[in-house]
Amino acid sequence: MASQNRDYYEVLGVARDASAEDVKKAFRKLAMQYHPDRNHGDAEAAEKFKEASEAYEVLADPEKRSVYDRYGHAGLMLTTEVMVTKIDDDDKKSKVTGAVA
Repeated sequence: MASQNRDYYEVLGVARDASAEDVKKAFRKLAMQYHPDRNHGDAEAAEKFKEASEAYEVLADPEKRSVYDRYGHAGLMLTTEVMVTKIDDDDKKSKVTGAVA
């Protein structure tokens, strides 16, 4: 994780009750400011761009945002592990039955 558990709302500079549109605007502003194409060779800008992208990925998705609001970064890690396990289980089932999951 690029943010190393930094609060995603803090990363984007928005309030916890920010609308989806506010989250999008904040991300776009940071993306333009720190985009690697605009900051050639600036490792700090590249890191800030990655951090903003990661925060936006979570806060722009209502399901991920809900998990993050309830459980923080730990909830996202658990959700990811559960999803990977489910995909693996579905894949195993399809190999056994010949069905597509």
